[in-house]
Amino acid sequence: MRAVVLGGPGPVENLVVTDLPMPVARPGWVRIAVKAFGLNRSELHTRLGLAEGVTFPRVPGIEAVGVVDAVDPADEASGLVPGRQVVTMMGNMGRTYDGGYAEYTLVPVGQVIPFVSRLPWEVIGAVPETLQTAYGSLTTGLDLAAGQTLLIRGGTSSVGLAAAALAKGLGATVLSTTRKAAHVEVLAAQGVDHVLVDDGNVADAVRALYPDGVDAALELVGTPTLPDTLAATRVHGTVCFTGMLSNQWLVHDFYPIGYLPKGVRLTAYGGESGDLPGNVLQRYLDEIAAGRISLGPVHTYGIDDIRRAHTDLELGRSVGKLVVSTGR
Repeated sequence: MRAVVLGGPGPVENLVVTDLPMPVARPGWVRIAVKAFGLNRSELHTRLGLAEGVTFPRVPGIEAVGVVDAVDPADEASGLVPGRQVVTMMGNMGRTYDGGYAEYTLVPVGQVIPFVSRLPWEVIGAVPETLQTAYGSLTTGLDLAAGQTLLIRGGTSSVGLAAAALAKGLGATVLSTTRKAAHVEVLAAQGVDHVLVDDGNVADAVRALYPDGVDAALELVGTPTLPDTLAATRVHGTVCFTGMLSNQWLVHDFYPIGYLPKGVRLTAYGGESGDLPGNVLQRYLDEIAAGRISLGPVHTYGIDDIRRAHTDLELGRSVGKLVVSTGR
């Protein structure tokens, strides 16, 4: 099979498309014929040497979509029969064992979610990890409800765009940030109620609209903007730290009383495949197919374009999700 192998941390040239033996199916694991896989900041962190616990050489990729190719008969009772459409994500794939950047991947049964859809594979490939993260952040992280105001810091990321769509579907009012004025129309088209051009300080702009601050905020940029996001949030409001677009996630010399505004709550979210219920995945795939919701633009590459795709991800050249099609 063809696969992308990362020999070790470093430049994009360390990603090499090569031929590898097919992974051998075994009890408790499912072999998936990969149709497409999404690119994520997690894999960029792995390539840049910022991720811990990764062994090399490694086929990266924390998510993939495709069909079941081989499964132990004892596991077929779960519906994971050959030919069944499935998604897989997380569970240390692409870190301690080979991940989704390949024509076939072998993953534990517990991190496989079946679905049914006629959407193109590259569209489906944009959904799993993006939906899981956005859905989990808004529900588990923020407990967002209809009528509330939500600030999304890092709105033109794939998770930011998905979160905006999901929050609007919940009946929330959405404020979302972008560093580039040229991207204002993209956020407006996603249904964002108030687009804010981010110069590093948006709390004043938020409070000009909502003097008491927003009810909830989703932090996707990282620790550099977190204090300002906290400052934009009302007393008894909640900020969920989910993303690290800045590649910075540590708060050094953290003194809670000095760091947190009085009464503002700070939570965090980082999910696994089990945090995305199968019925939620199916519902949103059906909504996308019906044209009732969009999780944002999708940019598609071939597996031989992996270096260009990673460069585009690293430099933030595209708004939305980057997806690689295996061409199978």
